[in-house]
Amino acid sequence: MRPLTLMTAVIAAMFVPFAAAQTYPEKPVRVIVPVPAGGTPDVVARMVLPGLAAQLGQQFVIDNRGGAGGLIGAELAAKAVADGYTLFFSSPGALVILPYLQKQVAYDTLRDFTPVSLVSIGPFLLIAHPSLPAKSVKELLALAKAEPGKINYASAGNGAANHLAMELFKSLSGANLTHIPYKGAPQAVTDLIGGSGVSLMFNSIPPVSQHIKAGRLKLLGVSTAKRSPQLPDVPTVAESGVPGYESITWFGLLAPAKTPAPIVKRLNELLVKVVRAPELKAQFESQGYDPVGSSAAEFTTFIRGEAEKYSRVVKASGAKVD
Repeated sequence: MRPLTLMTAVIAAMFVPFAAAQTYPEKPVRVIVPVPAGGTPDVVARMVLPGLAAQLGQQFVIDNRGGAGGLIGAELAAKAVADGYTLFFSSPGALVILPYLQKQVAYDTLRDFTPVSLVSIGPFLLIAHPSLPAKSVKELLALAKAEPGKINYASAGNGAANHLAMELFKSLSGANLTHIPYKGAPQAVTDLIGGSGVSLMFNSIPPVSQHIKAGRLKLLGVSTAKRSPQLPDVPTVAESGVPGYESITWFGLLAPAKTPAPIVKRLNELLVKVVRAPELKAQFESQGYDPVGSSAAEFTTFIRGEAEKYSRVVKASGAKVD
């Protein structure tokens, strides 16, 4: 090949990703959510994705792949073709918790994913079945001390963020509670409401707020360091007998590693616009969440920090996949 022809070919190749980004997406985009329909990441994804679809003029189709604390969905997303047509909407569990709980995980969060944007952060609620004879965190601790191991708590699965939230609670308080893992939060919440073998759990606000209002669940505390502006009368776990306790949940959009940078940039710019729009911002805040809409680089740094934090939590709590 002649030098000029070679140079022309190289320049043309350089512009292919940029050209692709200008026309992206040309078909529906699949968004893998590693929880069953109705789980909190699913709820948040369904709040955000319609706006992104409207901006880009294509459908964003949610593919719920629950199970194994998010492991199934994460593995599927990590192995997907990196062309922008498969994305991953996740909470912390699959990304920064399971890698420290499992001996072997078939993906590396920082190697196999390209962060797009941190969407929102928020608290967990410590909720209980009305039959549990404890109306506060202090009363719960007294009951757990009197009946060690007899109180069962539910989680969305081994390695889910609400699993680690409770393990941290156990570690800091000394409460002896028994873990009952589910394949997702919706089933766990259903059994908690029905009093079917579990009487306690941490969960995000949106799926349980209506049940609390209706008296089907009772609220003992919030997991953040400060009280929630939406629930100012509800004490934090930390101020209720577990000093230093804090656990948050968050949600973000990622793509498989090596997804073309121009596509990631386009997704980020539009997603930030959607998340920060006044109407969606108000919707997030009404659910007890803080909308973020970060840059891809900021989300990458955030994930690194979360991974370091949870590695310490797992070690300190002694949490295991059981």
